[in-house]
Amino acid sequence: MVEANPHEVKEWLDRDQAILIDVREHQELVQFSIPGAIHNPMSTFDFDAVPSDTDKKLVFVCAHGIRSRQVGQYLLQENRVSAAYNLTGGVAAWSQAGLPRQR
Repeated sequence: MVEANPHEVKEWLDRDQAILIDVREHQELVQFSIPGAIHNPMSTFDFDAVPSDTDKKLVFVCAHGIRSRQVGQYLLQENRVSAAYNLTGGVAAWSQAGLPRQR
């Protein structure tokens, strides 16, 4: 599992080099979400919704980077993905960095 800071992830998204998967629960999205993120909550995680035939970086995100790291590590251990990235600090760090948000 590779840690990536918010500015790195934003750059990858801008260059269409990454897919962002938000594992927060539905009620957490009330705050805000990151534009373009795919919502796949950890409690009902759909493994089939994770692209397996892409050359883009799969970046997982949650509120603070803990659950997203767990999901990414699990996917790696189960050989469901060959590489996974965690947005360090989650949406909290994204917001603190002043990056785009949507409601």
